[in-house]
Amino acid sequence: MELDTFLYQLHFETDKTCPPDWEVDWENAPLPYKLYRGLPEIALNTEVPLTLKKREDGLNPSLQELGHFLWYVYGLTQYSQSAFIDGTKEMNVSFTQSLRRFVPSGGALYPNELYVYVKLDDAPEGIYHYDVAHHRLVLLREGNHDSYLTRSIDTSLSASECFCTIFVSTVFWKNFYKYNNFSYRLQGLDAGVVIGQSLEAAHRMGFSSKVYYQFLDRAVNHLLGLSDQEESVYAVIGLSMESTLTGAAGNDQKSDQIVSASELCREVPELTHHSYNRSKRVSDYPMLRKLNDASIFETTMSFVKLKKNSKKKLPLDTEMVLLPFAERLSFDFASVCRKRYSPESDFTLEKVNQTQLSALLKETFSFSYQNDLDDNKGQIETRISLYGSLYNVEGIPNGAYSYDTDTHVLRRISKGDYRELLQYGLTLPNVNMYQVPLCLHLVGEKDHLKEILGYRGYRIQQMEAGILVQRLLLVSCALGMGGHPLLGFDVKQCDDLYRIDSKGKTSLIQIPVGAYRSRAWLKGSLLS
Repeated sequence: MELDTFLYQLHFETDKTCPPDWEVDWENAPLPYKLYRGLPEIALNTEVPLTLKKREDGLNPSLQELGHFLWYVYGLTQYSQSAFIDGTKEMNVSFTQSLRRFVPSGGALYPNELYVYVKLDDAPEGIYHYDVAHHRLVLLREGNHDSYLTRSIDTSLSASECFCTIFVSTVFWKNFYKYNNFSYRLQGLDAGVVIGQSLEAAHRMGFSSKVYYQFLDRAVNHLLGLSDQEESVYAVIGLSMESTLTGAAGNDQKSDQIVSASELCREVPELTHHSYNRSKRVSDYPMLRKLNDASIFETTMSFVKLKKNSKKKLPLDTEMVLLPFAERLSFDFASVCRKRYSPESDFTLEKVNQTQLSALLKETFSFSYQNDLDDNKGQIETRISLYGSLYNVEGIPNGAYSYDTDTHVLRRISKGDYRELLQYGLTLPNVNMYQVPLCLHLVGEKDHLKEILGYRGYRIQQMEAGILVQRLLLVSCALGMGGHPLLGFDVKQCDDLYRIDSKGKTSLIQIPVGAYRSRAWLKGSLLS
């Protein structure tokens, strides 16, 4: 299959991403986390604070603080058990158990792993894996690797400025076993919500952060001891106490030296560590491997900066709803993380006032982040935009709207109640759209930045969408509502609703948002 056809099916013909006879082998499911055996370990403090406070001093952070950061980003936070009734005459009940984290994940499978390059006063310098099952660091490669990483990632990363460099990887099998080829779309979004949670946690703790989407994949994977055929790094995040990560060559400079992954791989020995995932059989996933290979950067010549996009000004005669002024929303990040919930059939229709809607939209987009795509602060709102179908919002006619981040207004596309349309557009009717007042869609370019970044552009677009998804979910929770990210929806139908197909844009993900009632389930916190 051609890669362009594969990407098209991921969005518009999702039923073709799995074989018609595909059955999930639940007994062969992998663990939701990776385990290494026989390597040096550093236990992290399990007395995680109930709130995160910004550091007052400029001292190098401690291992304890790093442990708290990692736990809030990707640690195991909750054990839950839910009951399901099959609806037959016998009313058979089955139970499902899962280990939860503060970030959402498709099917709660968490295909990502975190690795950290640590340079702290109270821990040996080196590359570690974050073992979420035991909340500890496992040493993979000891030593200083500043020069290697700076050349692998970009001169815009000065590893010497960072007390910690985080690597967000994807283990292909961890959700391929359930979703088959559709897992590729999930993996980028899952990585994005982890990045979004990392950015928020870093901000709350007073760390500066910068996200790198462009790096020499084989070199970085080699340093971490990963097999490209099984697991690959999707993003790198630098953490520093400096206000801005300027990099070795400065913000606007790029090294003339061309570096290749093959050269770097020869500088450090290959790692042969063994990990355990529980599956006795691992099926092949040729399309995921093919697309991952096509996305790899072999030399630093592939690194680019995106030109600043200028938004197309819409005509003044477009029907607009000027949203009320929204002050910056102040909320306790840790408390919201604990309360965040993804309703399904639990939505209950309640009126949303304009102040709530204004705060939700403004706060979701009121942030910028340092990254290697833009010259200055991240321009995520120029690459990802927001559309929505609104119902029962105070003072706003029911209908389809686009959100203008520059002017903080809603531009009406069409009037109407579209809940029935959206309900019948669901692949799996696990959400009652009739009870949802806000059905929001993140929208991006249909070419997925391919012209500039090749096939790597697709996963970068998905990760940036994931960053906004996580921010939207946190803000929704802070406003007393819940949000449920959905990929099982009719994309063509939504593109037609918003009239964006002719503009070269498409809906990336659907997020119903609204009030909800508590679900009947057994759950317990894993906070020590």
